[in-house]
Amino acid sequence: MGRKRASQTNCPIAFDKPPTLSLIFQRKYLGDKVQENFKADAAILSQFQAVGLGLFQRGLISSHSGNLSVLLEDKMLITRRGCMLGDIRALDLVETRLDRSDRISPLASSELEVHRAVYQNTRSRALVHAHPPHAIALSLTEKVVKPCDGEGMGLVPSVPVLGGAGVKPRDIADPIAEALCDHPIVLVYGYGCFAASQLLEETLLWITALEGSCHILFLLKSLGDHQRPMV
Repeated sequence: MGRKRASQTNCPIAFDKPPTLSLIFQRKYLGDKVQENFKADAAILSQFQAVGLGLFQRGLISSHSGNLSVLLEDKMLITRRGCMLGDIRALDLVETRLDRSDRISPLASSELEVHRAVYQNTRSRALVHAHPPHAIALSLTEKVVKPCDGEGMGLVPSVPVLGGAGVKPRDIADPIAEALCDHPIVLVYGYGCFAASQLLEETLLWITALEGSCHILFLLKSLGDHQRPMV
């Protein structure tokens, strides 16, 4: 079933981000091609900005961690390596191929292979990687995170934990994609979560729901086992 490519026009939001070492490297590495490649559609850019800022303001990522992407037919638009998700600009978005690396790929997030695997093996059109602290803590002790609060049980009733000590997400890209066929969000041991959806905004719902549920589980444990609700 064919996928329709999101339209791309020249972004009216100018390239006004102050030069950084990363951007200087981009221009040196790609020359004039950089400006052409990083002209993101204004509507898509605003979605990236809203979700990135939402993650940062809620403490679900640090200043330069996490990554976002959306599917564009046979390509994807993904945040660049070292991007500040709380302050995304047009130059922070990289359009690269799904099937293989191209000249732009070295600028993309270090989790590029996970994003590729998800788009190649699921029907998702948006993917977000974040570092929710309570969820990460539980990933170190649980094989599956099962919320006990009403919202969590309704939205993310069972969240598998993949990998193990020393295993990076890109090492298990295919298992992550496979798990996201059955779950909207998964955890990678000690690293964080990957949330997939048709909409970039909806991934934020899965991530905040999971982190809220994990926070409740921590509060419940602080009350002691005798205070646990009947299940």
